[in-house]
Amino acid sequence: MGTTPWFKLRAELKSSDLLVDAFSRIPDLVHDVIDGLAPEQLTARLDNEANSIAWLVWHLSRIEDDHVAEVAGRAQVWMANGWARRWGLPFDSADTGYGHGAREVAAVTGDSDLLLGYFDDVHKMTTQFVRGLADQDLDRIVDERWDPPVTLGVRLVSVAGHNFEQAAQAAYVRGILERKEPPRAP
Repeated sequence: MGTTPWFKLRAELKSSDLLVDAFSRIPDLVHDVIDGLAPEQLTARLDNEANSIAWLVWHLSRIEDDHVAEVAGRAQVWMANGWARRWGLPFDSADTGYGHGAREVAAVTGDSDLLLGYFDDVHKMTTQFVRGLADQDLDRIVDERWDPPVTLGVRLVSVAGHNFEQAAQAAYVRGILERKEPPRAP
């Protein structure tokens, strides 16, 4: 006999509740990937062209910040909350990591406080925005460059999906790094 899922306890379920639930699963994944890793582990790359854990988490945070801020009509927390200044990366402040090569990946540091601080700030902005949405809001067209045009609901699902993918890649890298470490003496 199991417990009743949270969504069956609600008298009226809104689509935004499902989106909040999806976005709320990502922080545990991100924190679990970063927890306990040293800076050199966060920036380690499986080969010269591979992405590091630090870059993957920075990138997923930047994509969420960029895409959600745009559809919410808000400033990105990257600039508004001083994260771009604190990071001091050699990129344009609007850079999200799309199209980065080996040199740019190597520039993203392995500072877990910066990674988690920025990620958590973006997550807070996202969940505040998504919680305030009504079902009809999700049908609003937010990008007409595609055929069919992209709705707010599709954009938010795309961002959540992207972040699950990037967090899974980071977890995979962590697993490989942990398997390469010499066993600890008992």
